[in-house]
Amino acid sequence: MAKTVDPNDVQIICGGNIASGYADGTFISISNDEELYSKSVGADGEVSRARMNNTSGTVTLTLQQTSPFNAVLSAFYAADKAGNNGVFPFMMKEAGTGTTLIFSQSAWVQDLPDVTYSKSVETREWTIALGKTDWFIGGNN
Repeated sequence: MAKTVDPNDVQIICGGNIASGYADGTFISISNDEELYSKSVGADGEVSRARMNNTSGTVTLTLQQTSPFNAVLSAFYAADKAGNNGVFPFMMKEAGTGTTLIFSQSAWVQDLPDVTYSKSVETREWTIALGKTDWFIGGNN
């Protein structure tokens, strides 16, 4: 049976604000900052591993320059710059066709995107840092 992926089912929520105005193509990428275990191989070939306990992550969110969500992320950045008050809960979930869920109680805008203009609609690529993060990478119906 064929499975379905629908970009409209991907919900990104930052501090209770639902993102919209995603760029065409890849609009979100989320990566784990560190592997779960570090491997060490001794001179005799014996292998050991050490648990890293780092569940932090990094989000790259690409929006159209016309997206109202640019202002939401700018406000979080400004609050952080002015008084260290730009930390917000982050959630990415697939509603409907998918089961992936990524959640962090503490996220913040890492840096402002480059700003470019042309005769076409440009994009704004935001980097969001995630503190301790719960990860569930699921499939699609």
